Amino acid sequence: MSNQTLPHDHRQPMERILERIPSTGEFQTVADIFKQLGDGSRIRICWLLCHCEECVINLSAMVNMTSPAVSHHLRQLKAGGLVVSRREGKEVYYRAADTQPAQLLHRMIEQMVAIACPSAGDAP
Repeated sequence: MSNQTLPHDHRQPMERILERIPSTGEFQTVADIFKQLGDGSRIRICWLLCHCEECVINLSAMVNMTSPAVSHHLRQLKAGGLVVSRREGKEVYYRAADTQPAQLLHRMIEQMVAIACPSAGDAP
């Protein structure tokens, strides 16, 4: 892009910015994550799973939703790479993925709703 001349010269050093611009695919990944968060219940479930690992039945009780509704939200969060699961016998346990996007999302949720994270010292 450094050889390209922009139609209007606003006397800004755009070449350096345009050389570093992320690809369309990288922006689409961000957009896909934001699409998943278009539902308050899904954000709530995501926040909970940043603090604990739980099964669908317990998550359903925690957020006062039906198990099929929670399962639907979990599928979407898992497809987006924000949540992972593990099977233990007949139970499937979910938790936030140990990835940078999931951690950033957790911090963003915390800051947006001004919730204090439970600290490790508060655990029973």
